Amino acid sequence: MKKYVGSVREWHWISSAICLIGMLLFAITGITLNHAADIKATPEIITKEALLPAEILSAISVPDAEKAPLPKTLRAWLADTQQIEVRNQLAEWSEDEIYLSLPRPGGDAWLSMDLSSGELLYELTDRGWVSYFNDLHKGRNTPVIWSWFLDFFAIACIIFCITGLLLLKRYASGRPATWPMVGLGLVAPWVLILLFIH
Repeated sequence: MKKYVGSVREWHWISSAICLIGMLLFAITGITLNHAADIKATPEIITKEALLPAEILSAISVPDAEKAPLPKTLRAWLADTQQIEVRNQLAEWSEDEIYLSLPRPGGDAWLSMDLSSGELLYELTDRGWVSYFNDLHKGRNTPVIWSWFLDFFAIACIIFCITGLLLLKRYASGRPATWPMVGLGLVAPWVLILLFIH
């Protein structure tokens, strides 16, 4: 039994160490999401206009598919001259225009290119750090690696909670308020849902 409790303790402290910063961030962003309407933010909008060099424009050929990535030479030019980072996102292609949506946590961006004139228009909207962390909380407009992190974090939280429950069971006999408090944590959300959320 002692060995079992020891292993539960180890799993509990390891999972709590992994979850600590993430749980703090998720708790804080839970508050900011809950009060999103009360947190005023003025989006910062940056607009860029440019003209594609003739050699790059002439090398662009419209693909057969309606959606395809931008050519590597165009992506390199955007990064080097306009500081616009584009990876393999799928752009919308037509005979005379390319449109690329570039959503990101805490903001949005898009660019369009006229294939006849070479005119480029780019707009970046930054809604601030609160919006940035709120979007991370939701996994909105984030890469797949962030989704994997959220899954790993969720599993660590589940381990933390289950091992905590096992430790509560082990020490409940010396703490009479243990199960009433656990019961309160279980019943309170359901009471609120049944009475106030329909």
